[in-house]
Amino acid sequence: MPSRSLNVEAPVLAPSMLKCDFADLAGEVRRLESAGAQVLHWDVMDANFVPNLSYGAMLIKSLRSRTELFFDAHLMIADPAKYLNDYVAAGCDAVTIHIEAVPAPGELLERIRKAGVKAGLALNPQTPVEQVAPHLGQCDLVLVMSVQPGFGGQAFIPDVLQKVQQLRSLVRPGTWISIDGGIGPDTIAEAATAGAQLFVAGSSIFDHNDYQAALRDMESRAAAAWRGAQGRDSAGEAG
Repeated sequence: MPSRSLNVEAPVLAPSMLKCDFADLAGEVRRLESAGAQVLHWDVMDANFVPNLSYGAMLIKSLRSRTELFFDAHLMIADPAKYLNDYVAAGCDAVTIHIEAVPAPGELLERIRKAGVKAGLALNPQTPVEQVAPHLGQCDLVLVMSVQPGFGGQAFIPDVLQKVQQLRSLVRPGTWISIDGGIGPDTIAEAATAGAQLFVAGSSIFDHNDYQAALRDMESRAAAAWRGAQGRDSAGEAG
């Protein structure tokens, strides 16, 4: 199943559907689409790998016919290999697994990519970059958790920005670096400066009355920080 394209040459906000109004899920998707969102981030939790339980492939599949937005599935589950085909069939365009759940992820990453889906690898705040480094060549996306996985609304952990910087220097060209947890107007600029491109945001969008204003504000903050960081890198190379 071919995946939809997503341009991350500029910072992209990924609304975390964990924080949406589930009583009006289709309406939330329409409002996000109208607000200019390009991607929806689906936090899948199994009450095993993480203590919380969210939703699964069946719910995601029910929304696939309602929108052409890019579906980014984040599998916080203990056995992603067992359920991968369900998420591919549900129409997910990217599937991210955790290095903590699959310490030897190479075979599963290749399965994801052979299905025509972007393959992502996530690491928790306490997990060192060295644990994912051997597998970066098989990744289309690397997701840095800036909170402990399992619940929305947590405070941003700034120490993870060093990992974002490390990863930016290690990944092959074209690999996306995503960050998830505590992303809002006060944290998105520093995450962009560190090298993140795809920003998962929940409360900072869904707690706002105007989704478009929330998205545009954070996108502009990230873009300004990103341009500044690129300018400094260019000046350093020239010097």
